[in-house]
Amino acid sequence: MWKEKLQQIVQEMKSYGEEINKGAATAEMQLFLEKSKTELNVAVPDEYLKILEVVNGVEFNGFILYGIDEELLDVEPNQSIHGMIESNKIWYENEWQKRYLFLGESDISWFVYDLEEDQYCELDNPSGTECEVFDNVVDLVEKILCDALEY
Repeated sequence: MWKEKLQQIVQEMKSYGEEINKGAATAEMQLFLEKSKTELNVAVPDEYLKILEVVNGVEFNGFILYGIDEELLDVEPNQSIHGMIESNKIWYENEWQKRYLFLGESDISWFVYDLEEDQYCELDNPSGTECEVFDNVVDLVEKILCDALEY
């Protein structure tokens, strides 16, 4: 279902002469994994990497799914990428936020992987209050894309 929502965004952006990012290459992902470990001291969930294989970050209607930071890419992306590593460095300035791996955001939400609870969540931005828990990253990404299309 999330891929259908992504296709709707692709079509909408195409009508404006824009394209979303292609999926990340294996070599880019390997470099991303290494840098995530050294700079953030976290292991990126395999589920999230499967999403990045299809689309390396997307921004639509104020909803953002983070991708691989642009300096780690071999090919220039179609759309500017909010890099997951750099974004997390910003959020990690607050100590309590280090329990999360931030995967995306909107004006009112953060979309995260809770490292302590091993679950995906939507948090209120800026309070950090848990709004919704997801069974997996696919459901989280579907929520981001659905909300972006409804906005």
